[in-house]
Amino acid sequence: MSFFEHLVDLRKRLINSAIAIALGAMVGVSISQKVIGFISHPMQEALRKQNLDDRLIYTSPAGLINIIITFGIYIGVVLAAPFVLYQVWLFIAPGLYKHERRAVTTFIVSSLFLFLAGISFGYFVMLPYMLNFLIGFQGPFRPLISINEYFDFILIVLLGLGIIFELPVLIFFLALFNIVTPQFLWKNLRYAILIIAVVAAIVTPTPDATTMLVFMAPMVALYFIGIGVAALVVRKKAKAAALVS
Repeated sequence: MSFFEHLVDLRKRLINSAIAIALGAMVGVSISQKVIGFISHPMQEALRKQNLDDRLIYTSPAGLINIIITFGIYIGVVLAAPFVLYQVWLFIAPGLYKHERRAVTTFIVSSLFLFLAGISFGYFVMLPYMLNFLIGFQGPFRPLISINEYFDFILIVLLGLGIIFELPVLIFFLALFNIVTPQFLWKNLRYAILIIAVVAAIVTPTPDATTMLVFMAPMVALYFIGIGVAALVVRKKAKAAALVS
């Protein structure tokens, strides 16, 4: 393909992606109230455990509408993501060798899986611990939870955990470019655990040790998975070097 043919193809992929996101946003807005109810459940459960009113509030006339539209757009992006990634794949695949296509496919699938695993861990495990502690620590005050502030809070927590769960992918690239080796990662295990503990202490918004340990456990497990990934990368590179020689 010539340069201009590439531009035409890129334009086609961008238009297709934009249409998919727009359609996804329309579907997202139509179901966003149900999704909001699902996401609100951990907060309402924590309030009920403290014998408090479980209704969340909004502090501006358009507060709820803004949340519905914003969540609809987020849902639309999520729904359209597979199609958008497919469009990206159609654009770059013709310029890749067969083994490169396989590597890119593996990278995309593993990254999506780890990101969704991080979000699921945050919603089903971390949020209940954190919210129960925070609501239980009310003292002489009565909490009135704003739906806008609550969603900002869980967005940070869930996206943060989704990104943290990409640790094996990061280690894969570091090993691929000979920046780290499995021996290096294993030798510095104690320092890695110390760094993980510091990160957990900073990121976890509660000071109790239980929540911190719950946060640390998957990070340590991901580090060990990263060591295994680095070992596979080194072994594969060694086999390739042996074949060349």
